Amino acid sequence: MATATPSRRRKDPEGRMPLREHLAELRRRVVRAGLALLLGAVAGWFLYDPVFDHLTAPIEELRERGQDITINFGAVATAFDLRLKMSVWIGVLVSSPVWIYQLWAFITPGLTRRERRYALGFVATAVPLFLSGAYLASLFIPNAVAFFTSFTPEDGSNIIAAQDYLGFLMRTILAFGLAFLLPVVLVALNLAGLLSGRGVLGAWRWVTVVCFTFAAIATPTPDVTAMLVLAVPMLALFALAIGVCLLNDRRRARRSGRWGAVDDDTASPL
Repeated sequence: MATATPSRRRKDPEGRMPLREHLAELRRRVVRAGLALLLGAVAGWFLYDPVFDHLTAPIEELRERGQDITINFGAVATAFDLRLKMSVWIGVLVSSPVWIYQLWAFITPGLTRRERRYALGFVATAVPLFLSGAYLASLFIPNAVAFFTSFTPEDGSNIIAAQDYLGFLMRTILAFGLAFLLPVVLVALNLAGLLSGRGVLGAWRWVTVVCFTFAAIATPTPDVTAMLVLAVPMLALFALAIGVCLLNDRRRARRSGRWGAVDDDTASPL
């Protein structure tokens, strides 16, 4: 006698799931992002030499100007350890399309079908924003290095530890990329119903202070223009994110008012 196989439970059209399934979904997304990061780190191992030359170019430029400055590998295993760290860092940049997509895919189960389609467009926006922020940071690196080393006395020498120098650069570049990605995350939280546009708008003063503070720390030069070049795009991205959140809130409120008894997928064709 054939036994009936239990049928798979139908997926909730609104993406709701119990806590256990939610944690399983999180684990699945983290594993996929981790595998992409691992593959990116393998690629980063082979890209180490050109990336190292690019990041140390400001040191070479200062040396050509006559400044006594050099990078020091102070221990036997320093070069190997640094190559491992830079490989992982390069892997984060290379695999950014995958882990950003996994972040969105984890959020989108809580959205309606229409909003999930919108989310795919935001993923295509988030990746260029993250990489643009990282690239913008690399443009300020020569000025930052020249500014900090300018305090060295005339008779002194700059023997910079390789891990300290490259660690500072890697943290700065990654911070720029994440700062440009944050407005897209705000929109994602708004689509998921976890954050309202008015709530973000009400904190615009704090957002302005944080943007200028971050820009001042990330571009530690006496040139105010450098700080504005970073702060203004960040504020513009936050303003755009707030506008999208407010429009989505208005659309959600209009749909809830007229079709409160009808689910989203039924009302959307109308």
